[in-house]
Amino acid sequence: MAGLDSSVLNVAIPTILRDFHTTLPRLQWVITGYSLTFAALLIIGGRLVDIYGARQVFVVGAVLFGVGSLIAALSTGVLMLVVGEAVIEGIGASLMLPASLAILTSTFHGRERGTAFSMWAAAMGAAYALGPVLGGFLTTNFTWRWAFLINVIAVPFAVVGILLLTKREHRSGTREPIDVPGAVLVASGMALLVFAISEGTTYGWWKALHGLEIAGVTVWPADRIVSPVPIAFVSSCLLLLAFYRVERRKERERRSPLFEFGQLRHLGFRYGLTTLVFLAMGQVAFVLVISVVLQNAQHLSAFETGLWLVPAGVAIVVGSQIGGWLTRNIATVVVVRVGLFFLALGLGLTAALISPTVSFVALLPCSALFGLGIGFAGSQLTNVVLHDIPTDKAGAASGANSTVRMIGAALGIAVISAMLSAFTIHYALDNLDRAPGISARVETTAAAQIRAGGVNYRPTAATPAGDTATLESSVSDAIASAARPSMLFATAVVTLGLLLSFLIPRPAADVLDELDPDLLVEAELIAEASTIQ
Repeated sequence: MAGLDSSVLNVAIPTILRDFHTTLPRLQWVITGYSLTFAALLIIGGRLVDIYGARQVFVVGAVLFGVGSLIAALSTGVLMLVVGEAVIEGIGASLMLPASLAILTSTFHGRERGTAFSMWAAAMGAAYALGPVLGGFLTTNFTWRWAFLINVIAVPFAVVGILLLTKREHRSGTREPIDVPGAVLVASGMALLVFAISEGTTYGWWKALHGLEIAGVTVWPADRIVSPVPIAFVSSCLLLLAFYRVERRKERERRSPLFEFGQLRHLGFRYGLTTLVFLAMGQVAFVLVISVVLQNAQHLSAFETGLWLVPAGVAIVVGSQIGGWLTRNIATVVVVRVGLFFLALGLGLTAALISPTVSFVALLPCSALFGLGIGFAGSQLTNVVLHDIPTDKAGAASGANSTVRMIGAALGIAVISAMLSAFTIHYALDNLDRAPGISARVETTAAAQIRAGGVNYRPTAATPAGDTATLESSVSDAIASAARPSMLFATAVVTLGLLLSFLIPRPAADVLDELDPDLLVEAELIAEASTIQ
């Protein structure tokens, strides 16, 4: 549910715009607001898991998610949709996701944990990859409101399942207090950071391109000297620095910090999170570049684009299961490295094959390598990150894991989008200069529109029919040409993540599982005797 919600609604945006008679900047806060709420509260949700128990927090999060989905499905305007989707669903997802990881961490051990995480990653990966297909199908054949109503149907099953199939947690002793100052600092800091990274191309990295409106209220006018993005970025850095100092002081004084930065002493946790940033950047790069090429160069619909991504989603599911099975025979971190290698290979192959006329069959090997790479690395990297974390700290660590993944995704979208736009404009203007038979007036007008629109450029209705085809061909070629350096950059990023993964130590449990069983029994007897003495 949490994975689908961030992808299933994108293809429904044009329909919702018509239904609510609103503008794109106002409606953008439905999706942006969900991501901001989700990212801002993940660490807090993880800490609540540690304090109140994963089972209870999961149920509360699921119920909130269902209530928010119902409000969104019944919404009569943008404000009601934002409250249901961006606020209430975002809060619910920030509780559900770390709770689900904490439940897996406490329930499964050894090789079983690898299998459990592989199934978790398969569900998340498939949701992200198949969301546009489901959203397009529901919007085209029924109504966009079903994108939310399916959550309302699924939530009761999730709640009943978690209550029946997981053990009740018994927590003794005094319940630790909630770190309110830390919660305020990290929530505001993370919200501003994700906003700054993801909205730079919309509002301008330095100069203001558009005014910032929230719920119809102008928060930052377009005539300001700078855009809200650098202000948000600097503010987020200051807030997160204050969060770090507050948490380190509380950790030294043993006063129940929201997040223990001392957990970074575990090398698997530290370098696993770092590697996760590069993995997330590579993952979004593939989906973003393919979507732009198919929709803006080949002019496919969002639903057709989603169908082209189905093989990648299937490969993620298959790869997750194979990756989980492989952890029974080889070290978990080795599975991660193999996955990162497959992902880098898939991105590099895509860069070599991409063109305005690339076929579905030609992209199949790329989709297969991409999906297998995400399936191998995505699931087992979470396993590596949480391997050395004590069970009573798994909630906050799971929140950090999901937060880092979201930051990597936002960073990947921002960088790849900027590269695609810049290279498209460069190549399109070059193609325009060499295009035969276009008048100086049409060329001047088209050049100005290409600089303003980038990959979204379309010739206007006033453009002569003979020039329209030439302009469209020039821009389509430019988009495909721009996709190559963008994918090569993503390949380099994932390759760097692969190199960083070699800093992750091989977990001791992996070594013990490969020892002679007789030696393990003897070691356990010696340990038991030592304990008795």
